[in-house]
Order: sequence, then structure tokens, then C-alpha cells
Amino acid sequence: MFTIDNDYIVAIRREIHEYPETGFDLPKTVAVVERELAAMGIPYTEKYGKGSVVGYINPDKDSFTIGLRADMDALDITEKVDVPYKSKIDGKMHACGHDAHTAVLLGAAKALKGMESQINCRVKLIFQPSEEGMDKGAEMLCKNGVMDDVDVIIGQHIETLFDAGKMGVRSGFAQASSRNFKIEVFGESTHATTPQEGIDALGIAVRIYNDIQHFMIREVDPFEKCVCSVGSLHAGKGQNNIADYAEMVGTIRALDMKVDNFIIDRLERTVKNRAEEAGAKWKVTAPLKTPSVNNDPQITKLVRNTLEKVVGKENVAEMTIKLGAEDFSHYQLKKPGVLFRLGVRNQEKGFVNDTHSAYFQLDEDVLHLGSRAFVQFVLDNMNGI
Repeated sequence: MFTIDNDYIVAIRREIHEYPETGFDLPKTVAVVERELAAMGIPYTEKYGKGSVVGYINPDKDSFTIGLRADMDALDITEKVDVPYKSKIDGKMHACGHDAHTAVLLGAAKALKGMESQINCRVKLIFQPSEEGMDKGAEMLCKNGVMDDVDVIIGQHIETLFDAGKMGVRSGFAQASSRNFKIEVFGESTHATTPQEGIDALGIAVRIYNDIQHFMIREVDPFEKCVCSVGSLHAGKGQNNIADYAEMVGTIRALDMKVDNFIIDRLERTVKNRAEEAGAKWKVTAPLKTPSVNNDPQITKLVRNTLEKVVGKENVAEMTIKLGAEDFSHYQLKKPGVLFRLGVRNQEKGFVNDTHSAYFQLDEDVLHLGSRAFVQFVLDNMNGI
């Protein structure tokens, strides 16, 4: 049996919460993580990239390695909850629980270090930056080799759909890919009274918009979970000019990467056809931010078994599919992995707002369960899978 110090986890979480940092620029957060790892006697490195810290339990045991991951970055949101540990940084807030993720992994590290000699594997403690940013921290760490010596990886995320103390996991596709797109149409301006002399970029963009709606409802299987949403269209500069330029931006989300590939291919063909038939030039920019989260079925069974030991079978739920993205998927491209959920909703305490809300709060009393799940998974699977 092992002990998890929830008071410690809460104290660390609140310290990080007061000084939220975004993207890869996380000096205060990194300093807290390194201070705590050093105090525990856990070796660590920053070699995998800016804003990252990776610690090691049993660094010399290289026959089998389990990765445990936490993200550390905050959001550009102004906190509207008046708590003693309210954000002291204007316009920034830990509104997605990454402060809790970091504290939970430190809580697990503390317990693992205390029984290091009893653990028959190496554990890699991965603290990553920029899960929320356009450039993804997980992708950077993977490119820099963080997964090269990892055999299996798990991570967790707080969940506002579950009551505090409940946990959840889902085998297979669990969260969508995320691809931003920008469509540009280059026409020719002319006076509004002589439209035949120009090329109307706005009119072309409107036809493209309508074509997107049509192919999404007529060419994509309605049972596929996906969206292609246009969020903004800007064109023209005056009431009596034909627009010579139009810009449309949006997002594509899909569970199956084949569907993502179909949508972006169909989008590009639509833009090409509509622009060229009108004599306009065009450009589509559509970088993939994150692939879909696809939980390995075998590892999911092992995680579910662990969660049932931690909170009881009756408190482990089947996680619903989400079209929100999570860059944990980059680790899964390298090795088998599972992202599971820790419920933090508590209606009696008024903790009912979703993540990315300026009023978001979580039930700190159950954070120890997240640490316990990490440690129990290591103990359950330290001899290999």
C-alpha cells in the first residue's frame, strides 16, 4: 500500500494556479516542477525542448519504461472567480486544469520515489508545455526523442462531465483531430457599377462557403463524427467596390484521420474549382495541429483495471467521444498509449462550469485519485505488457 499526499497536491496546484503561463514560455511553472523533483531526489532534464521537464524514476532500469504525462500551460482568459489563489497574471488563467495535471503528476512522483526500490521498471515523468498553443508541446517532445525509450504511455485530464471521484476511459477513438484552415481568394477590384470588369472575390468566397455545407451533408457519412466549420469571412473595403480579396478561416475536426484527409482534399478541390472558373487565384493553408486521440485497446483494458482498483468498478464510466482535440495523440503515434479522465464536477460546491470558462473551478478533494491511478498503473504493469 502507498500513500498519496492530497494536501501537497492542492498546495502545488494553487501555487501554479496563481501564476499561469502559456505556450512554451513557462519559467515559473518549470521552476516549481524542478524544485519539487530536486527536493524528492528525482533526476530530471530539459533536453527535450523549451518549457519541458522530464524526470526519471529508476533511470538505469531500461528493460521496460512507462511514461506518465502532464501538461503545464494555461489559457489567455481573465479569471472571474474570487478565490485566495486567483490568477495574479492579467488575462491568463488555468481554465483547463493543467495546474491540477502538473500537481497530480508531482504527487505521483513523490509516492513513486518513496517506493523506487520496489518498482521493477523505469518511469518517465513527462511535464510538457503548449498543449493549448498552435504549436504543440507534445509534438516537439516527440520530435526530440522523448518517446524513443518509452514502451507505453498514459495521461489523464480532468473532466467536468463526471462528478468528483468518478473516472472514465474509452477504447479506440476518443477525441478528434484538429486542423485549422485559411482560404484566400485573389480577385480584381472594380467599381460596383461595372462588376463585369472585375473578379468578385467575395462572391467566390460565398459560393465556396455554400459548397462546403453541401459536401459535408451529402458526401460525408452522417455517422462519422466530424465538423468543418467556417468561423470568419472577410472581404472588400468599401460599399461601391467589387472585392479583390477574400479570406475565410475555420476548423476541421474528425475522429478518423481518413475522414480528415477526405475533407481537406474536398475543400481544396472546391476552392480551386470555384476560383478558377471565375478567373481568380486562390490559396488554401491547412496545417494539422493534432491527430485524433486513439486509445490502444489493450492498454485501455489495463487502465480500466487500474481505475477500478482506485475508485471501484461502479465509479468507472465509459468516456463519451469528444470533438475537442488533445495533443496527447502525438505520443500515441509513437507508442501505445491511453488518455483517461478524472471527474472534478461538484454541484454542491458550485463547481459546474466547463473548462475554458472564466468561472471554471474543480474539486481539489479528489486530485489524489489522479495520482493514485498513475502509481497503481505503474505497480500493475511494471513487469511489462
